[in-house]
Amino acid sequence: MNTFLVGAQWGDEGKGKIIDVLTETNHVVCRAQGGNNAGHTVEFGSKKYVLHLVPSGILRPACICVIGHGTVIDPVSLAQEIRGLEEKGIKTRGRLFVSDRAHVVMPYHRSLDAGRESAARGKIGTTKRGIGPAYNDKASRVGLRMHDFINETVFREKTGERVKETNELCRLKGWKTVTPASIFKDYLPAARFLAPYVTDTVAMLHDLQRKKKNILFEGAQGTFLDIDCGTYPYVTSSNTTSSGLCTGSGLPPNHVDRVVGVMKAYTTRVGEGPFPAESQAISDMLHAWGREFGATTGRARRCGWLDTVLTRYAAMINGIDELAVTNLDGLDQLPEIKVCVSYKAGSRTLHSPPASIDEFSRCKPVFKTFKGWQQDTSNCRSFGKLPPPARSYLKAIAALTGARLRIVSVGPRRDQTFFL
Repeated sequence: MNTFLVGAQWGDEGKGKIIDVLTETNHVVCRAQGGNNAGHTVEFGSKKYVLHLVPSGILRPACICVIGHGTVIDPVSLAQEIRGLEEKGIKTRGRLFVSDRAHVVMPYHRSLDAGRESAARGKIGTTKRGIGPAYNDKASRVGLRMHDFINETVFREKTGERVKETNELCRLKGWKTVTPASIFKDYLPAARFLAPYVTDTVAMLHDLQRKKKNILFEGAQGTFLDIDCGTYPYVTSSNTTSSGLCTGSGLPPNHVDRVVGVMKAYTTRVGEGPFPAESQAISDMLHAWGREFGATTGRARRCGWLDTVLTRYAAMINGIDELAVTNLDGLDQLPEIKVCVSYKAGSRTLHSPPASIDEFSRCKPVFKTFKGWQQDTSNCRSFGKLPPPARSYLKAIAALTGARLRIVSVGPRRDQTFFL
């Protein structure tokens, strides 16, 4: 069975933990888009792992992990991540495979990203890790791919050409420039380190499928950071929806068996852009508990009530069959819980997010209020053990979203997750 797992909000929904739980019954995990701007956090026992490019399945010893061609790879960062895992006793050789067609994030991409983000009119809220400029080079057909990167002769030649071109722009704008020598110093050792991991992952995935292996495709970021369907321009540079997992992995759509959508029991987002259900009170509460800080940047996330206008739209776009609801325990103390069920835009009522970012920014949430449970749910290990108001809340948001509730998470650890 092939399963696609996607975020149904603005990312940071707890996908890493759900992927980790699902890999117990899957043989292969594939990451198919994004770069090291993503972060998946998984906790089990006394250990906490923060992953950026390596699929979460690496924490299961029998699992094969694939980084597909739809990703963009910072090779120095990936090499560091792999070394960090190996130091913790997690074997990667023979288990982790990187597409030879994936594009490489270079230091000049980070210079461009930081420069554009610092411009008064250019602020999007990126992680400044060069992801957008790397995808821009890919679309412009001037990017370097992993097969170029591990061939020293080709890598030196292409890098020299691109450095010359990008430095001209950076000098013009007053942004940081780089030299080929500084790139080679860090990148050539990374190329030698990563070369054994690089392969044709499309052929590999199809071979694994012919062998009847269960493959789980993990999405990075969330639906509303999708370059096409998200809150443009406050989005990432790849397709974060289920369709992006097809194009970024080489798996055709008719081979998809189910789509699991992950959403928090409330809503968060990092960076700029509209957020109709945002609540400063919810943000203050969660931040005071030490929760809702980015796994990649450490930035405090913006927080608000659950927005089912968004999750319903995400269910349509992705073809979500099953819902995984995380962070239910984050609402444990509240006497009342609000859910956004529609927007008001002037005299109009909207049941889907508008394309215009200006109109979206003016939308006002229409809330439905639910009774809170004011009980600790972190020790609940089945749906029936949850307080009745919590069960009612989960049933209601599944109905409002239009997908079947399948998984509930009440904490960061593996054992704090149960299936319905």
